[in-house]
Formats: sequence, C-alpha cells, structure tokens
Amino acid sequence: QVQLVESGGALVQPGGSLRLSCSASRRFYSSTVGAWYRQAPGKEREFVARIQMGTTRYADSVKGRFTISKDGVQNTIDLQMDNLKPEDTGIYICSGQWGRETVWGRGTQVTVSS
Repeated sequence: QVQLVESGGALVQPGGSLRLSCSASRRFYSSTVGAWYRQAPGKEREFVARIQMGTTRYADSVKGRFTISKDGVQNTIDLQMDNLKPEDTGIYICSGQWGRETVWGRGTQVTVSS
C-alpha cells in the first residue's frame, strides 16, 4: 500500500515563506500526477497546485506565489510557498495519482499569523 507523508508545515508570519515536501513509498514517475490541496477550518478541501509530465497548474489564489515541483532524487513533490497570507492557513494535503489509483497523505498544518 502506497503511503504519502507530508512535512514542512509551521507557523509563519504574513509575507513569509515555507517549503512543504511530500514523500512517497512508491516512485513518483513523470507520468504520476502529484498535487497539493488544502483545507481550512470549517471549509471544504480545495485544490492548490498539480504537476504532471513537467506541466504545472495552480489555483488562482496562489498563482505567482506558490511553486510546485518534483524532486527526482529525493522522490518528493514539493510546494514552495512565498508571500504567505493569513488566508493560506490550513492543512495542506498531498496526493499522488498512479494510473487509476489516487493516494492521499494525512496533511501538514500551515498557519499564517502575526
């Protein structure tokens, strides 16, 4: 059974940066869809960013501030988050899709507050 583990969440001030990392027990191939979602308290889970075959896509709310990437050596899907805003607060959850199989991690908490 494939497992995904997120790391890097923390408390950060507005305008600050964080880098999240998602490691997997299965290889992230170039064809694997890697994605990040987030869930704020009392809200539904929302899409943040995805990467597949080198092509990336972002939610409008994070365009220009977040960057998703794959690290082929470390076998991780990373999310660089810059110029963080309080509305970015939430649990950030990684997902990996291998063919028809989608696996979810448990998430890492990101809190943006002064």
